Amino acid sequence: MSRIASGFLWFCLFLAGLSQALAAPGYVESPPFAQVLAGVPVQEVKTQRPLRVPIITWGGDIATLHANGDGRRTKAGSPFDALGLDLELVRKDVFSEQLKAYLEGSSPYLRGTLGMINLAAEALSRDPRTKPVVIYQMTWSAGGDALVVKPGIHAAKDLRGKTIALQAYGPHVDYLTKILADAGLSPRDVKLRWLPDLTGTENSPAAAFQQPDIDAAFAIIPDATVLTSGGTMGTGAEGSVKGARILLSTRTANRIIADVYAVRSDYLNKNRPQVQAFVQGLLQGQERLQQLARDKAARAAEYRALTTAAAEILLDSPQAVADLEGLYADAEFAGWRGNLDFFTNPEFPRSIGRLAKETQEAFIGLGLLGQRTPLASAEWDYLQLRAGLKAETGPQASRFDQEQVAAVVARKQRQGTLGEGELFSFEIFFKPNQNQFSADLYQESFDKVIEYASTYGGALITVEGHSDPLGYLQKLKEGQPEVVLGRIKQSAKNLSLSRAVAVRDSLIAFAQGKGLTLDATQFAVVGHGIAKPKSGLCGNEPCAPKTEREWHDNMRVEFRVLQVEAESSVFKPL
Repeated sequence: MSRIASGFLWFCLFLAGLSQALAAPGYVESPPFAQVLAGVPVQEVKTQRPLRVPIITWGGDIATLHANGDGRRTKAGSPFDALGLDLELVRKDVFSEQLKAYLEGSSPYLRGTLGMINLAAEALSRDPRTKPVVIYQMTWSAGGDALVVKPGIHAAKDLRGKTIALQAYGPHVDYLTKILADAGLSPRDVKLRWLPDLTGTENSPAAAFQQPDIDAAFAIIPDATVLTSGGTMGTGAEGSVKGARILLSTRTANRIIADVYAVRSDYLNKNRPQVQAFVQGLLQGQERLQQLARDKAARAAEYRALTTAAAEILLDSPQAVADLEGLYADAEFAGWRGNLDFFTNPEFPRSIGRLAKETQEAFIGLGLLGQRTPLASAEWDYLQLRAGLKAETGPQASRFDQEQVAAVVARKQRQGTLGEGELFSFEIFFKPNQNQFSADLYQESFDKVIEYASTYGGALITVEGHSDPLGYLQKLKEGQPEVVLGRIKQSAKNLSLSRAVAVRDSLIAFAQGKGLTLDATQFAVVGHGIAKPKSGLCGNEPCAPKTEREWHDNMRVEFRVLQVEAESSVFKPL
């Protein structure tokens, strides 16, 4: 099944699967697609009209339907019709079925996540006719997928040695590998249990999560919500697992799962204008859909016609409009500007080239690929594709409320809970009396922060300054009065804060120098002063550093990536 089904249907399927969940699920092997597709013959693309194009049950595909005139077959007056296309949109939620149709020539197109295209790239490239060319990025998953964990797993690094359930060949394989990599882990550090289904059966990750030997599972949001008693903490009742919680959803990790279209090389070579028209229609459909969603009150009849038709096609029920709107909310459209960055900007941290490299290397480590297979893109003239669009050109809106962020960080600092919700962290160190943090000294670290900020756009990143306590301890040993000691503490706190600000500002300037714009509201600066020395605390006072290394280690700035989804007043999803 796809990443979500209609609420009622999905819940019935979940309960049916849950009724057998205590029995061991039917785990499967996950051999490379080269083995799975070994017996499927490659045939020429059939030239029938209408041309078949796969869609899947995902919010981005609502825009494809809208470009087609809100129906399976292209309707007169629709963007696709105006561009001279005659298409039949066919829902194909099982990727292996798409691959079979693609190889046999029933459709020249593939519709999946970039991770799924990477999984199949080696097998599809054995014949030059079927080598996939990625032509369009539709969306990023921005809330539809989640990693659910049992008690004892507080951060991504805690997955070491744990057993994780996920669907074989599904949309979460690259989600898994990226999180592991950012936590300093590899697939060899965890145990994987592959399931044939994504949701709704006893052979899905959500059902497997009920087993005592499964520590974590990648699931679609409806499953994750049930397992965690509404997205909070599982009580053990009504299908939940006691103590289970969502460690990380794509609302936070909103630049990992990219949904795309790819096309056969032979079809593109013979029909490039038609393929370009298809991409142009997709862009127009997306823009029209977003405008209709914004104006739905004024254009109620048009909006109702679209959502009813799309609910029937994608969710098998014209009444499932609320679930359809949930699909839409979980998809962040890339648009023209996003496609331009994704395909043409080598500095963009989440470009197709960078994603393909990191994903395929991880898949080789998993045994899902035998070797790297470069992914081709169509190399469109994006100025041509922009014709007829009102593509965004202004600065990106800020995603965090700075006042609320400051209030939340101050509260957590007072309570000593700033580390709660931590996903990843690392430190940089500075020298005594250092106030400048130039990119030539910290480029590797700055690149790492840019990668985190780009991948986890819904996460708050704290920049926390720390000072060495040695000067304070010397005055304490001399017996200086409390007022003097208090001033020293405050001075150290102010200094650590100013250093954190200097690091943040240098980071943002470094990114700008590479043509990248970081959202300054995503970064919160904190000055700890001498409150958290690496040398530890001795009672209520900092411990004196015992070695020169400890002394230097106290002078540091820590970057911490925090999940703040629960702080609804802080984060403003686009």
